[in-house]
Order: sequence, then C-alpha cells, then structure tokens
Amino acid sequence: MATVTFDKATRVYPGTERPAVDSLDLHVEDGEFLVLVGPSGCGKSTSLRMLAGLEDVNGGRILIGDRDVTDVQPKDRDIAMVFQNYALYPHMSVADNMGFALKIAGTPKAEIRSRVEEAAKILDLTEYLDRKPKALSGGQRQRVAMGRAIVRSPQVFLMDEPLSNLDAKLRVSTRTQIAALQTRLGVTTVYVTHDQVEAMTMGDRVAVMKDGVLQQVDTPLTLYDKPANLFVAGFIGSPAMNLMSGDVVEGGVVIGDYTVPVKRDVLAKAGNEKTLTLGIRPEHFSLAEQGIPLDVAVVEELGADAYVYGTLSGLPDDQKLTAQQVVARISSRRPPERGTSVRLGVDTDHIHVFSNANLDRLS
Repeated sequence: MATVTFDKATRVYPGTERPAVDSLDLHVEDGEFLVLVGPSGCGKSTSLRMLAGLEDVNGGRILIGDRDVTDVQPKDRDIAMVFQNYALYPHMSVADNMGFALKIAGTPKAEIRSRVEEAAKILDLTEYLDRKPKALSGGQRQRVAMGRAIVRSPQVFLMDEPLSNLDAKLRVSTRTQIAALQTRLGVTTVYVTHDQVEAMTMGDRVAVMKDGVLQQVDTPLTLYDKPANLFVAGFIGSPAMNLMSGDVVEGGVVIGDYTVPVKRDVLAKAGNEKTLTLGIRPEHFSLAEQGIPLDVAVVEELGADAYVYGTLSGLPDDQKLTAQQVVARISSRRPPERGTSVRLGVDTDHIHVFSNANLDRLS
C-alpha cells in the first residue's frame, strides 16, 4: 500500500491558456478512500489521469509513496484503473478478462487462476467466470472491471466514474459494495464522480474542485457543516443549501421583510460590505409566526418529511419566475397548502454567512 501526493501538479492542454488542473496540492493517506468531486470540466478526471500517467504533468510533481512518478510510464506505476465504460474484451471470458494483465506480465497460469478465483469470490462472480461480457448485466460487468483491478494487487486503485452507466437503484447498491470492498482490501483509492451524494456516502474524505482549483478537502460531515466558500456550500448537500443575499442591518441581514439574526462578531468580519449571503440548509427551517416570508409553490410529501418549495413573498410578478427557489424540510404531518404564504423560522445556530466580495465563509 502507499500514500499519494499531488505537489502543485498542473496540467495545461495545448492551445489553452487556463490550466485544466491548477497547482493541485493534495495528500491521500495510505489505505484512504478519497473522492474527487465537482461539476463537469472541473479537472477531477484530468487529475486522476495525471496520477495514472495518461496525461502529462506540466508543472509540479506526483508521488506514490516516496517515489516521484511524474515521468514514470503508466505500466510502471503499480496502479490499477477502473473506467466508466468497463473496457472489457468482448471475445474473452470473465476469467480471461480479469487475469489478462497478469498474463501479459508473465505470471504463471496457476497463480493467475488462483488470484482470479479469489477476486471472483470476493465480488460474487464465481459462477460467471466462463461467461462472455455480453451475457452479463451492467452491474456484473462493472464488478468484472473491479476484479481485473483487484487481481493485480496494486498500491493504488483509480476509479473514474465507475457507476455512471448503471441505473439509479443498481448505482446505490453497487456504491455500498465498492465502499465495503475498499475497507476490506485496505488499498489506497482515488475515486472520481460528479455525484455529490455518491461522494458523501463513499469517501473517507472528499476533495471538491472547481475550474481546475481545489476548493476544499475534508470529511463529508465537515464539508456539510463548515463549507469553506459559497461554491462548496451550494454544491454539497441534497437538496442544496438555500443561498439568499440581503442587506446588512444592525443585528442581522434582511431577507424579504425579515431580519435574520447574525452574531455581531460575524458581521464585524464583513467590514464595510453592504450585503451578505446567508446559507441555510432545508432542515434548519421550521414553520413559525415570525420568519422569512415564503409563497408556497410546491409541497412534496415523502412520508416522514415534506419538502416545501417556494419564493420570497412580496416579489413583483415579473420577478417570481426568475427568483431563486427556497426549499424547506418540515414535518409531513402539517404541511402548508400550495399557493399559500407561510413564514419560515430559522435555526440561528446553523446559519452560514458568506462574503459577497470574495465568496468565503465568515461564520
């Protein structure tokens, strides 16, 4: 097993000025499951491909353990990659697909068979070893791709959106299997996804990227509770955090016709800023006599909870269609009616305050 270190690693594609990955500083511990997450084009897959040796590094370096692998050929890096599209050989059996890399490396046939059977047992593929990939479901094919990585006993697993071709139900079950498998094997794993729910449920730590720049890396719960900036706050969480900009007044920030209380020391950090953005998770709202005014557009009743969607009350009709939607999670036992107006009380212990100048979190 080994650690992985990106030391100011940079990738600039020919013909472009802005780096696809810009001075990435990131350390992955031995045996850790680290997830790279972000929107399309943020540089997460490029970072993974740099680690695999499939993309050039234009600046900085990459280390696996204590070894600088920046200029080392992919085959000599002791890594195994699981791709989005499985990349299985259609004319080979499952067993031959899983053992192909070992065969190329000149491993004895008996050892190949032993390692393939051991991996198949772990992945519940034993009865499919003689089948061709076309006879398998999508989830089974992905497990074969995982098995091909496992038999090599690499220092590092690299996974590039391996679940994106599966349907929603299978994706949920497979992600729990991958997380459990990684815990069992204890292999350092770098996993790329655009799905922040996948990232939150699988990773020991999650690294959030935007425009090639690392925004924050921390445990899923810390990212949720203490986002470093507006981007992380809006990206992590489902439904997303409500982000509402308002004028700064004595003792708080005005949203609609209601002044949301904000601690004096937090307001002091804002300096001379006239407006600030408040971030409030849906679960930190409640129906109340006093609070943020909301015109209710949709109510989703989900059994234990209900989600209320709406816009701030008092907006002119021409602004209602473009106004930012507010989402509140409340008890489903007494949800408001669609088309009514309510007030949302705020749990003041869980208000996030962001600067509109530099977008960083102040609270």
